[in-house]
Amino acid sequence: MTRRRVEVVPYNHEWKTLFGKEKQLLESIFLPAEVEIYHIGSTSVPGLSAKPIIDIMLAADSLEQVEKATPAIEGAGYEAKGENGIPRRRYFQKHDENGVRKVHLHSFEKGSHQLHRHLVFRDYLRAHPREARKYAEVKEKAAQKYEYDIESYISEKSPIVKELENKAMQWRSVR
Repeated sequence: MTRRRVEVVPYNHEWKTLFGKEKQLLESIFLPAEVEIYHIGSTSVPGLSAKPIIDIMLAADSLEQVEKATPAIEGAGYEAKGENGIPRRRYFQKHDENGVRKVHLHSFEKGSHQLHRHLVFRDYLRAHPREARKYAEVKEKAAQKYEYDIESYISEKSPIVKELENKAMQWRSVR
């Protein structure tokens, strides 16, 4: 098995366009039902360095709604991974023609804590460019240090993620 390289690259304006295309595709799968589809993660924060993988969060009325749509989601090129370590989530991955991972799709029920947490984190980084730069520096250094070790990369950036999540939750509560 080939080890996946941990790559953090400068912000790319194309990420917004790629998200838009995936959003349209997913909306067409769920019609006529209404789902909420959000661009989350580092690729959703203008100017923030990131792994070049689009993170999408889908909020559905129920997980059963996502499960019923799973064959169509797989037909659109996604691989279903179940909860993949996070309870009450349905997770999917999409790869390009060369097998390079390009999209993570995280599905939760509307109103879930995970949904709220991801959106607050994203919005905080968008509103605080200095904090986003600090986060980018940690990620860039961790990617260089752990080029082929995703677990250590995640562990290395975990303290700043927790710090920023706490700041984001406090920021949201006073707004």
